[in-house]
Amino acid sequence: MAPLTEHEIEVRVRYSEADPMGVVHHAAYLTYFEMGRTELYRAAGGDYRLMEEQGLFLVVAEIRVKYHRAAHYDDVLIVRTRLKSASPVKLIHEYEIVRGGDRITTAETVLACINGEGKLRRIPEQIVSRIEAAVGK
Repeated sequence: MAPLTEHEIEVRVRYSEADPMGVVHHAAYLTYFEMGRTELYRAAGGDYRLMEEQGLFLVVAEIRVKYHRAAHYDDVLIVRTRLKSASPVKLIHEYEIVRGGDRITTAETVLACINGEGKLRRIPEQIVSRIEAAVGK
C-alpha cells in the first residue's frame, strides 16, 4: 500500500458560515482545515479520540492563510490536506481549498503536542512512526 500523504474531503458551505451577503467568513476556513487534517489522520489509520483519551493533544501553534477568492453560502468546496513534514516535536500540514477550477484559499499549519495540563511534550514515537510512514520517510 502506498503511503497516504494527501487527502480530500468535500464541504458544503453552511448558512451559519457566511455573512449577510453570503460570503464565507474568514474564520470558517480554520474549521475546514481542521476537518481536513482530522480526516487525513483517520484515513491513514489514526484515531484522535484514542490519542486524546491517552492525554495527548495536537494543538495549532501557527497558521498562515492566503485568501485567493471568496466562497459563498451553499458552495461545494474541496479541501485538500497534505502532511508536509513530521518530527517528534511538530507536524506541518498544507491545505488548498478549491471550488471547481477556482483556488479559494491556501494555508499551512504547525501543530505541537501537549499533555492534559497544557504542557508541551514530544509527540510519542508510535504516532510519529505512523505519520512518518504516511509521508514515506
